[in-house]
Amino acid sequence: MTAKIISGAILLVTVYFGVSHGSRVFQKPTQQYLEMMNSLGITNTLRVAIGVLSIGSALLILFPKTFFAGNVVRAMLLILIMALALKAGNYKFALIEIPFVMMPLLLIYLGHPLKNTTFNL
Repeated sequence: MTAKIISGAILLVTVYFGVSHGSRVFQKPTQQYLEMMNSLGITNTLRVAIGVLSIGSALLILFPKTFFAGNVVRAMLLILIMALALKAGNYKFALIEIPFVMMPLLLIYLGHPLKNTTFNL
């Protein structure tokens, strides 16, 4: 039961981060944000693609049948960002992403909190 509560809490945080960070691509970017993206070698098209994938993977995590796929996509996106940061020499940014990469991996380990729950209405 405790694992389901922890999994549920991490799931909600992961979905929140995925949607909030992904939705930034639909807002006018600040100059600092654009400079960071340019330093990582991320073009505007790639930025939008990463944002859409971030939102999509966050939504997939909500459902038990697509939970694993959503977490894998989310982890791969975060590893891509970390690799681009390392390539650009921005080690601090890459290190900051480590806890965020651990979240989808921990969720895969714990499983979806509603996986074996049946709803009788």
